[in-house]
Amino acid sequence: MGARLCSAAVADGKLMSRAFVLAFCANTLHGLGFWAYLHLPGYLSGLGAEEFLVGIVVGIMAAAAIASRPLIGWLMDRRGRHVVVWIGSVLHVGVTLMYLSVDSIGPLLFVIRIVHGVAEGMLFASLFTIAADVVPAARRTEGIALFGISGMLPMALASLLGDMLLSWGDYDTLFIVSSGMALVGGLCGVPLRDSRPAAEEGADPPPSFLTTVSRAQLRPLWLMGLAFSIAIASFLTFFKIYVETTGIGSMGLFFSLYSAAAIVLRIMLGWVPDRLGPRLTLGPALGCLVVGLVVLAQATGNGGIALAGILCGTGHAFTFPILSALVVSRAQAQERGTALSVFTALFDLGLLMGAPAFGAVLEHSDFPTMYFSAAVLLVVGGVAYAVWDRRVAPPVSRPSPS
Repeated sequence: MGARLCSAAVADGKLMSRAFVLAFCANTLHGLGFWAYLHLPGYLSGLGAEEFLVGIVVGIMAAAAIASRPLIGWLMDRRGRHVVVWIGSVLHVGVTLMYLSVDSIGPLLFVIRIVHGVAEGMLFASLFTIAADVVPAARRTEGIALFGISGMLPMALASLLGDMLLSWGDYDTLFIVSSGMALVGGLCGVPLRDSRPAAEEGADPPPSFLTTVSRAQLRPLWLMGLAFSIAIASFLTFFKIYVETTGIGSMGLFFSLYSAAAIVLRIMLGWVPDRLGPRLTLGPALGCLVVGLVVLAQATGNGGIALAGILCGTGHAFTFPILSALVVSRAQAQERGTALSVFTALFDLGLLMGAPAFGAVLEHSDFPTMYFSAAVLLVVGGVAYAVWDRRVAPPVSRPSPS
């Protein structure tokens, strides 16, 4: 019944279907819980962790999320997206409370980070896939961009909320509040039903994980998604330490403007990639992110931090939905859950690779060098993607609006 309702919403060309709104609310609230851990590096530093160890602790969560992706994709394509949402919600509530027992860098912390990574992987992949299922094909990039606001809002609000909570409380307060957000997000996800595209009679079962990953038309998207995620790991992981070390800006200033820029552009101009096509819009989006990283590297005051946040948020506003929509359009319908599990896993892989790598760069140089390195990486990745994608991309066939 749930799948038929989703199909009807898609056929009507509606963006704001019931399933879309529920998934949006659940993702926003779970996101508030996850993004609260932007402040975790500060907590780890207080426990005596050096920059490289901070990168490892941050990265182990990403490793767990990546390792769980084949199972997550299998569950979504064969058992339904809603099952993954329910399991992930229970894990998220429980693991955020477990941080209250951490008072040193030891085995317990790593176990908690692993469970946290599995929960994050399940919720990010399943809620994102539900949104991709229920938006009309002719407005797919716009729909994904709008759904992405449910990820950007928590980035802005959680950083500001974290600043506020830590100003009058402590990290235990932060952990308790994040658990409460996860609980409410889980309740929003309870009414969600299976949104898998209806399978045709006699259709083959979903292909294997390796078959989906190795499709020629998807490989350039994996490369670009990975380069993007590694680059943004430079500030997602170390911006808290940057602020504490340099005394420039604040978490709230950078991430609130970053998110605000992305949200406003997605609301006002989210239709642009669907109208102009990904090739005309992806390049400028990546360019904004590169310039933002360069500005961040050279910032000497709040003005530079603010400009960097706006530019990086502008790049993120379009890069993520464009790549996401390309993955959906190039993957087969019965493997969409697996394909989007792989795509969302790239952001965990970017943290896993970028956090310790940029931590090592930071230990042997300084913050400007680290941010310049991220900008160069993004440029190289963008050029490699453009060359590769022109060779293997399928012919463009834009669906007509209905």
